[in-house]
Order: sequence, then C-alpha cells, then structure tokens
Amino acid sequence: MAINSNANKGNAVQVKELIEQKKKKKTMLNVVEKAVPALLFLFAVISILTTAGIIFTLLTETIEFFKQVPIWEFFTGKILKPLSQTPEFGVLPLLAGTIISSVIAMLVAGPIGLMAAIYLSEYASNKVRRVLKPLLEVLAGIPTIVYGFFAFTFVTPVIRSIWPAVEATNILSPGIVMGIMIIPMIASLSEDAMNSVPNSMREGALALGATKLESTFKVVIPAALSGIIASFVLGISRAIGETMIVTIASGSSKNFTFDLTQSMQTMTAYIVEVSGGEAPAGSTIYYSLYAVAMTLFVFTLIMNLLARYISRKFREEY
Repeated sequence: MAINSNANKGNAVQVKELIEQKKKKKTMLNVVEKAVPALLFLFAVISILTTAGIIFTLLTETIEFFKQVPIWEFFTGKILKPLSQTPEFGVLPLLAGTIISSVIAMLVAGPIGLMAAIYLSEYASNKVRRVLKPLLEVLAGIPTIVYGFFAFTFVTPVIRSIWPAVEATNILSPGIVMGIMIIPMIASLSEDAMNSVPNSMREGALALGATKLESTFKVVIPAALSGIIASFVLGISRAIGETMIVTIASGSSKNFTFDLTQSMQTMTAYIVEVSGGEAPAGSTIYYSLYAVAMTLFVFTLIMNLLARYISRKFREEY
C-alpha cells in the first residue's frame, strides 16, 4: 500500500509539472501572438513613414526653389541654363526628353512584349515555355548601366550607319534600349493576365468554329485587357524613371526639340548631373534638383495610380 501511495504521489507530481509546462508554453504563445501583430504594424508604419519623409523632403526643398523661381516660369520655360551667368530654369526640355524617350521605349516594348506574351500563353508548349520564359526574364536582371553602354557603343553606331544625321548622343538610341529593357515586364505581366482567363472560354470559342488566332484576339485578349493595359502603364512608369541608360547615351544637351537625332536630357539625367557636385547646397540650381525630382515623382505616381485604376475598372472576374 505504501508503494502504491508513493507511485500515486509521483504521478500527481508529474501531472502538475506537465500542467505548469503547458501553462508556461501557453503564456509564451500569448505573448508571441500579441507581439507579432505589433511588430508587423511597425514594419508597415516604417514603410509609410519613409514615403512620407521622401515627400516631405521633396516638398520643402521644392517650395524653396519656387520662392526663387516662379512656378509658371518653371513649367512653361523652354530654356534650361542652370549654370549660365543669367540662369534660366524651364523644365520643358527635360519633360520633352523624358516623354519622347518613354514613347520610343513603349513603341519598342509594347508590340514585342505583347506578342511574346501571346506566344508563351497561347501557342508555346509547356517545355518551350519553361525554357523561353526564364531566358526572356534574364533581360530584367541586366544592370541598367550595362544597357547604357550597350546603347552608346553598339546601338548608336548601328543607327548612325543607317541614318548618318543622328548625333553621337541622341534620344533615339536610349529609347530603343529602354524598350528592350522593359520587354520582360510587359511580356510577363501580360502573360499572367492571359493565363488567368479560364480555358473554358477558349474551348467555347473553338467549339463555335473560331480558329486559334481568332480565339486569342477576340476572346483571350479582350478578357485579359485590364492586365495587359496595366502592364503597359507600368512599363511607361519604368521608362520614365530610368536613369543610367539616358544619362550615358542621350547626352546632357538641354534641347527643347522633337528631333530624335539630337541629344536631349531627361529629368533623371538632369538629377544625376546636378547631384554630381557642381551645385553648392542652398543655391538655386541645388533646389532645382528637388523641383525636377518632385515633377518626376508626380509623373510616376500618376502612372501607378492609373495602372491601379485600369486594373480595377476593367477587371473581369470568372
């Protein structure tokens, strides 16, 4: 009887220990459960505060610039001479260079990227797709400075051999190379949009007598139109914000022209030039850096908001 009593006491002690251990584990789990949401919220707040800090910095320095240069003169001026004896700060030459290079890029990337997406989504076998898609996305991993030297040392000489009037630095060459750079973005996003279209819609079109081509262009592409348009808008946004390609290949001439053969400067290239150390802090040219950066920020923000609006407005749900 004594032995049984001792055994029962030992079992009771073990049970109590197990209960205490479970309580401790539960307490720790409760602490972790409460801490993780707070930690995640902190990370979210950090990203928001970072964005707010960027906007605050751009705004404060841009306001200082517009205290010295009238805002109307900045946005309507056709002459940009920040380092002359009588400096002028018209942003139109930079806007023209940015818009022209982005349009050229989209004229290159749009058709090629869309056709590549159509082939990968509708015509390529699984084996071919597994090979071609990674090869296509390799373009996205090439550093932009490499693209810049490629535009300057290869594309420009080729263009000049065909079109001698093109200058050594011009807006056409970097525009073409930027288009090559954003092909993977448009192709990948457009393919994802087309792959999201149910196969039943393709099969229904084929059952009604449509060919593969008719099914692609009359059923699949209209159904995936929101994603395709959003990929184009994001591609334009990427082209607008590109820096190294235009800095190397388009030159630093601040010409307000629409002649593709001439050297032009974009907003990003101007920011690189001014931030290179020629502008003393507190000077007008120094503050112009932030005014141009703010203009660029607004451009890209509008493009991103437009892409989100298009995605929501024309999204098809199946």
